[in-house]
Amino acid sequence: MHRPIALVTGASSGIGAQFARVLAGRGHDLVLVARDRARLESLAKELGDTYGVAGEVVPADLTDSAQLAAVEERARGVDLLVNNAGFGTYGRFVDLDVDGEDREVRCNVLAVVRLTHAAASAMVERGRGGILNVASIAGFQPTPFDATYGATKAFVLSFTQALHEELKGTGVAVSVLCPGFTRTEFQARAGIDDSSIPSFLWQEADVVARAGLDGLAKNRAVVIPGAINRVAGNLTLVTPDAVTRRVASIVMRRGRRIGQPGSIR
Repeated sequence: MHRPIALVTGASSGIGAQFARVLAGRGHDLVLVARDRARLESLAKELGDTYGVAGEVVPADLTDSAQLAAVEERARGVDLLVNNAGFGTYGRFVDLDVDGEDREVRCNVLAVVRLTHAAASAMVERGRGGILNVASIAGFQPTPFDATYGATKAFVLSFTQALHEELKGTGVAVSVLCPGFTRTEFQARAGIDDSSIPSFLWQEADVVARAGLDGLAKNRAVVIPGAINRVAGNLTLVTPDAVTRRVASIVMRRGRRIGQPGSIR
């Protein structure tokens, strides 16, 4: 029997790897995309041994136009697309390398747009399919010291909601997942001081991945995992921008070692 095929970007670790595990457990063959071939191959073997599914490894840097084009071509033949790849840069915008900011926009925005277009066009023709784009709670308000990252996630949030509305009635489900603080390698590499962030704000990557996929199965436009995150997201809709950006600035100053600009995928 033909198993549905899911393509997951940023699949080598964190939420991306958990997306792959959950989908494999639900009977999907996987197309695993990330820069780290060794990690992808290890995950593909794990999924095959555990669930008996096929794991196709596609090493690619989505900020490279030629490599992105190759992934676009593969995305046209899948039943489900998870746009999870992304990275952030931390520090004052003026202190950061503008080429790094350019790559961030290419990965977090341009790759999402191009892969979504490739997959959605084919899915609409077939009359079925699903697309899950990963944004962030950071996309609900300006995020000082995380300015480009927050702006890219705001784009993904708006873009995906619009596409959700456009594709109603086509058989193609479209959802955007907006996690809050999630336990992944993202924090350690980015210089986040975990001790300054209350434990009740954190979620595990597998919980976040399941919430996203369950929301997509119900074709929910926006999926915010966790009650606290949902409250925070809703509050930003009724709170003046001057307040939300000031609060975000305070959180970023406390939670990150500002003064040490850097980036992490």
